[in-house]
Amino acid sequence: MLPVTGIGEVTPGTDLAGLIMSAAGWIADGDVLVVTSKIVSKAEGRLVEVPADGPEREAARDAVLAAETARVVARRGPTRIVQTHHGLVMAAAGIDASNVERTRLVLLPVDPDASARALRTALRERYDRRVGVVITDTMGRPWRLGLTDVAIGAAGVMPVRDYRGEVDPYGNELQVTQMADIDELAGAGELVKGKYDQVPVAVVRGYRGLIDDDGPGARALVRDAELDMFSLGTAEARAVGRAEAATIPDAARFAHAPVRPQQVADALAAIGTAAAPLTHVTDARVRDKLRDLAVAGTAEVVVPHVPAGGDPWAAAEAGAAVHRLRAALASAGLATAWIRADARAITDLVRLPAGHEPLGLLAVGAPADQM
Repeated sequence: MLPVTGIGEVTPGTDLAGLIMSAAGWIADGDVLVVTSKIVSKAEGRLVEVPADGPEREAARDAVLAAETARVVARRGPTRIVQTHHGLVMAAAGIDASNVERTRLVLLPVDPDASARALRTALRERYDRRVGVVITDTMGRPWRLGLTDVAIGAAGVMPVRDYRGEVDPYGNELQVTQMADIDELAGAGELVKGKYDQVPVAVVRGYRGLIDDDGPGARALVRDAELDMFSLGTAEARAVGRAEAATIPDAARFAHAPVRPQQVADALAAIGTAAAPLTHVTDARVRDKLRDLAVAGTAEVVVPHVPAGGDPWAAAEAGAAVHRLRAALASAGLATAWIRADARAITDLVRLPAGHEPLGLLAVGAPADQM
């Protein structure tokens, strides 16, 4: 990894190919140029004028962020993780206020892959250099501290090295191994660029994965939503959860797997047991007998009950409490079934509050799809 020093200030209209070659005429065929997106954005005029300080600056920044956002993924305080129109998920849509005048914000390039292709073409046609180009930006990662540079644009380098179908030294066929080479090149280049040294370009020498054409670009690394197990943002996941909670089905059977009684106790506590006419059966012998009235594989049993006398409002409240409990248990990964069991059989086994009668059984167990 070799730093390219002496780049200097980049302004709208700057000839990046000429600027880079003036600073690093030693660039050779087969090298990969790792270019910070900020200088690409500056050269392409992706700058927005904003007030220098005060609430007006924050309002202007919020407006710019909204324009660059395709959807909000998560929020915490002033921080927003969003998906950009490029498909990238990152903080503040990649808008940057560092290494630029206080009255300006730098946006990501409109099409980083096109920017990479244009720079690669200029280096080939004007300077006879056959190189790869990776345009980078800094991102955080879910479940990981720290930032790293990743590729947002690429040309002349395949974005992914696919090992699927190959056999490792132990004779195992690789099934899922796809290495994001351009992200690794981006991270390698950052080791010699740094954030304060004004070194926006690095050269990675010795990489053997260059291709003759431009290739599919970094856009190929954006995972399709239907293949993304973590595609939903915070608000979206909550909305889906609420919708699914409204239509929780009764389990026809459960997996024969243990369920911790504390999970049921925690769910009861979450919905407020004082207002919920629900009795968790914790006596092992009684629970075993009640299982005979429930679905196969039932692990835990809760008995909803109401004051005797047929008050329809009390029954409605009990039904609402049961549904809240089912939603709480579903959020803990448990399945449920509300069983219309014989009231006398339950009363003979379960000690309910004086004057109360049971409304069947709520059977709790592990989902059958875990079998």
